Amino acid sequence: MTTVQHPLPRPAPARSHSPFTVVDEITRHCLDPREPETVHIEVHLPHPPHPERLRSAFLDALGRHPRILMREAPGPWYRRRYEWELTGRPDTDDVVTFLPPGPDALPLARARALAQAPPLSLSPPIRLEVIGSVLVLVINHTALDGPACLRILATAAEIYGGRDNSPATGATPARPEPHPRLQPPSSGFGPVARVAAGSPGAPGNGMLVADLPVPRRPAEAPYTVNDQLLVATARMIAEWNRERGSGLRPLRITMPVDDRPRGADMPIGNGTRLVEVPYGLDELGEDTVALLRRTAERTRALKSLPRPQLGHGATLLTAPVVPVTLRAALTRRLRRVAAPWTSTTLLSNIGRVPYPLDFGDGVGRAGAVWFSAPARMPRGLTVTTASTGGRLHLALRWSGALLGPRDGEHLRELFEKHLDATAEEGGSA
Repeated sequence: MTTVQHPLPRPAPARSHSPFTVVDEITRHCLDPREPETVHIEVHLPHPPHPERLRSAFLDALGRHPRILMREAPGPWYRRRYEWELTGRPDTDDVVTFLPPGPDALPLARARALAQAPPLSLSPPIRLEVIGSVLVLVINHTALDGPACLRILATAAEIYGGRDNSPATGATPARPEPHPRLQPPSSGFGPVARVAAGSPGAPGNGMLVADLPVPRRPAEAPYTVNDQLLVATARMIAEWNRERGSGLRPLRITMPVDDRPRGADMPIGNGTRLVEVPYGLDELGEDTVALLRRTAERTRALKSLPRPQLGHGATLLTAPVVPVTLRAALTRRLRRVAAPWTSTTLLSNIGRVPYPLDFGDGVGRAGAVWFSAPARMPRGLTVTTASTGGRLHLALRWSGALLGPRDGEHLRELFEKHLDATAEEGGSA
């Protein structure tokens, strides 16, 4: 089922404009209708919410975070910036829709989440589909990211259920203190490994979700679960490529880092910065514990350093010196030229979901939360994880130009194997 959005008549309120951030602009320049830039969040509740009550709570939550009520402002071709126009209220009456349950309802909602981005021309650039006790939130990633919209869902849960949904793990993620002996490793300037092609599937993105145990680690371990996920991802791709006879090259994994507070004052938008974690060919063959320790040192050093969201080059590329249409053409050309140097894959680990997502009596608290990030070429594969209640919710998302559903299943098997290896103290590759 496809939801058609109908504009609502509304008065013309006073407008407020804000320029696109670096992330917003780069994403806007590189949009490809064949692979929409969407983020999908899937929340599983014990019981279905009441439709009108949930709709009211979600719309109220949007009002409490007015930065989400925005659309792309029109402008002439020679403008120097794209701008967001804050609207104060939704442009459509279809922000929340309720779909009849059935065996195909959830798979079809997932497929829509990957194939149909909410338009930037209507406020807000998100939509919420409810299938029984499952909430599927679809986000246009040009405007917003997953953690920001998870904050919106937490506010909606609090309004709906009347229970405190404050973050359970602290209001602000701790940034590691710089260590004098820990220097960020050089990613190098040579081409890195690409994910080897499998059996290409349907156009657009495909996705597989899985529920796994959070990997064990010793209480005194210097590495984190995130480090375990990085090692599992690197070794998953290395083994996948070896099986297909792909040439051996170093790997680089892009990792989003989010330093924003998690409370009600969390800035809404695209707020993560990207760092790249490199792996040399010799390192992937190291003892598992040694590789985990090496990864922990690297991620600690990378997280501790202040850095523009997409690096200094992107900041320079988006400087409003020439018309935005000229910058768009240049950005697209540079993206094609730089494809061999683009990181191998992206691992986005939300970590333990910071909010209870408790909708109160009759509905209950979320038992599983999945995220998925866009998987356009040249990467063609993203790995996204979150955890609740000691379970790890894994989403593998891929470009249909590179992989197909059976490839996704095999990649999940490889990921699970190498993640299990990180939980075995003293295990080796």
